[in-house]
Amino acid sequence: MIQEIKIRNFLSFKDEVSFSFEATKDKFAEDYQVVEVTPGVRLLRFAMIYGANASGKSNLLRAFDFLRYFWFNSQTDINDETEVIPFLLDQETPNKHSNFELIFYVGDKKYDYVLELDKNQIYYEKLSFYTSVQPTMLFERSLNDSQSVIKFNPSVVKISSVAKEKISIECLKNMSFFAARDKVNISIPEIDDAKNWMKKHIMPTITSETDLYNFAERKSHEDNTLKQYILNFLKEADYNITNISSEIIKKRIPDDYLEFMLNNDNVPKQEKERLKTEKTIQQINTSFEHTVHTSRGIEKYLLPSFYESTGTLRTFGIETVIYNLIKSESFLSIDEIETSLHPQLLKYILLNFLREKSRSQLIISTHYDPLLNEIDEIFRKDSVWFTEKNNSGHSELYSLIEFNGLNRLSSIQKAYNNGKFGAFPEINF
Repeated sequence: MIQEIKIRNFLSFKDEVSFSFEATKDKFAEDYQVVEVTPGVRLLRFAMIYGANASGKSNLLRAFDFLRYFWFNSQTDINDETEVIPFLLDQETPNKHSNFELIFYVGDKKYDYVLELDKNQIYYEKLSFYTSVQPTMLFERSLNDSQSVIKFNPSVVKISSVAKEKISIECLKNMSFFAARDKVNISIPEIDDAKNWMKKHIMPTITSETDLYNFAERKSHEDNTLKQYILNFLKEADYNITNISSEIIKKRIPDDYLEFMLNNDNVPKQEKERLKTEKTIQQINTSFEHTVHTSRGIEKYLLPSFYESTGTLRTFGIETVIYNLIKSESFLSIDEIETSLHPQLLKYILLNFLREKSRSQLIISTHYDPLLNEIDEIFRKDSVWFTEKNNSGHSELYSLIEFNGLNRLSSIQKAYNNGKFGAFPEINF
């Protein structure tokens, strides 16, 4: 689980900002929304970010996405860029380093990851873990004459000199230690526990443009338990969908596309052999059964997916992703979650997630402020954060609990709309 992320000189975050999942002593919804990862350390499962357009909400989520991409992006050319983007509305920051720090737990073990880089190279990278109050370094990577220098903690990490040399050779100045480590076939359990968590338990950010349908279609076809979960959700959410049917169909592919697939390194060898022989691609064809009540009685109709509404298909996709989030106990961010969803359905989706006991974590950005009226009814005060862009163009990030007198407010939504918390567009009507 993630405890905290710190960001500096990345996108709209010029100065260092810190976002934390650490819970206050508030006992509201303790059983489901708070996980005690170790005695005295209580982490939230949910957070939501409010702010005006272009205030930095999406950029906070993009920080998680950047780290997820950077950790395992294997560079082959030393001249390729790292793809980090510094704060650009300033004369100095484009030439300064960008900094990240991520504090997270794997089981009950606490890790601290630090990264310093620019668009060309990594200057510093370090992973530590805690066995006491002070962190213990696992590896530390620095830059010396454009060469990566990697140091392991010999008292903790048992690794041969040959393996060290192999990792150092693979670790180009523009790629992460973890991508280089993945190229060397050895076991480093002290580091790999963190590496595997990073790879398997941080899910890609969902935006309003993300195509969730194909993912949901494939997953529901493969997993009958998931399909039943989706059907139960759709029933409770007042859809008249009573079944989801899918079948594999084969379509012949053009010669130019076949050649592209055969030359694609990401296509498994077995699939390439099948393509050579059959020259077809396999597609899933999904239909939704609707049960309706008419003057003739109860009738069932099977409709193909392209007849379903955008909201129905997005609900199908989001709930599939959330199901996998809960089961894998991972971390997920969703940008502008309210897209194509009715407000009551949005509230139900979030409530459905929060009532599951799990170490999964969800962070959303939203413009739908009525959710603020559900604080202390559904959501906790410490789950609400704000972003605000100041006059110099850089984003500030802060929590609702930084404000005094919250318990005296009759409506947190009204207080937000009246500008008490900032993070609200100043429009001259």
